[in-house]
Amino acid sequence: MAVVLLPSLLATEAGGQNRLVVEGATLGDALRELPISNLIFDERGELRGLVNVYLDGVDMREREGLSTPLSDSDEIRLVGAIAGG
Repeated sequence: MAVVLLPSLLATEAGGQNRLVVEGATLGDALRELPISNLIFDERGELRGLVNVYLDGVDMREREGLSTPLSDSDEIRLVGAIAGG
């Protein structure tokens, strides 16, 4: 099991929970178990562009992306990117 930490906006959508425990063999499996998975994945099942994911403080893009294997002590943090003009 891994722990997922959500920013306040997503926590509100997850019933006020900012810390969730999820299971999954990979990072993608775990994220798809979240009650807010429809907000972080698009209709093709890909991670939305404005969602950044960190596994134990390291950007998932520096690892194996959503295919990164998980262990029980992992901490996943979702961070919304800031965009604008």
